[in-house]
Amino acid sequence: MHPELILPLVLAVVGLPALGALAWLLFRRWRRLAPLLRWTVLVVLALAEIGYWLGVYAVFIEPNRLIVRRETIVSDAWRGPPLTIAAIGDVHIGSPHMSVARVRRLVARTNALSPDLTLLLGDYVGDNGPGTPLRNEAAVLEGLEALGGLRARLGVFAVIGNHDAWWDAAQVRAALKTAGVTVLVNASRLARAEDPVVIVGLDDHDTGKPNYAAAASQLGEAALLAPRIAFMHSPDAFPDIPAGPALTLAAHTHCGQVSLPFLGRPVVPSVYGQKYACGLVVEEGRQLFVTGGVATSVLPVRFLNPPEIAFLTIVAPAAD
Repeated sequence: MHPELILPLVLAVVGLPALGALAWLLFRRWRRLAPLLRWTVLVVLALAEIGYWLGVYAVFIEPNRLIVRRETIVSDAWRGPPLTIAAIGDVHIGSPHMSVARVRRLVARTNALSPDLTLLLGDYVGDNGPGTPLRNEAAVLEGLEALGGLRARLGVFAVIGNHDAWWDAAQVRAALKTAGVTVLVNASRLARAEDPVVIVGLDDHDTGKPNYAAAASQLGEAALLAPRIAFMHSPDAFPDIPAGPALTLAAHTHCGQVSLPFLGRPVVPSVYGQKYACGLVVEEGRQLFVTGGVATSVLPVRFLNPPEIAFLTIVAPAAD
């Protein structure tokens, strides 16, 4: 059993008797209550029970899950055989649900997918804020080192997120580089294989200055004919990316972290609101995929948005 599951089991054992004791105390006075009050009591107890279990699930169960979200994306800008991408966002090492041991399990789960390309979409640092000192620096550095265990045929590439910049972006870049991960900040690389592809990584929208034109022009004529994959931390830079990439990837939103039935996502950290909240977005022929990431931020809860590895397959349109 994973250590993260011990606390919810303890709460379940403690919580049920507590609710049962409350129901028993009320039952002793049951005959003295008016019929309407009896129904009110029953409804309140039922809501308390439901709320208790939903709270246990949202705080302790769902944040400790990890799913593989598989999507096939047809792109007019893609040429050659299908390309598989493992996209990992918002690791937040040292946050309530992301121990170094869990980072290692994340690495093993990703490698088991055997992706052609692995992209790390920023926010490796735990749940800090602007100007807030990091209390678990050793864990963050150990977790960054663990990310060096990722393997992919065309390489492992990373961009920087706002939480990384709030702490020390230079130190995060250095730690990832030492671990063997290629960090791209307004830069591009030609992943050389039998079918070359250009990887374009952008600076963070909130804490830096993303510049796709500068990044994409670095490789010169040798890369002009190769299809491109762009990636960044925040999807808010997407409107400034011209047509050209077969796919653009982002994270940051956590897919709202909480989704409520009939109400949707109450909070999405984007100036565009729900527009780039989650999943595949098609806009004027350009395609953006936003992953929900693997950790939590601000509040240690997830509801109907389980942590995910996005495993994407990009294919060319079928021939007529």
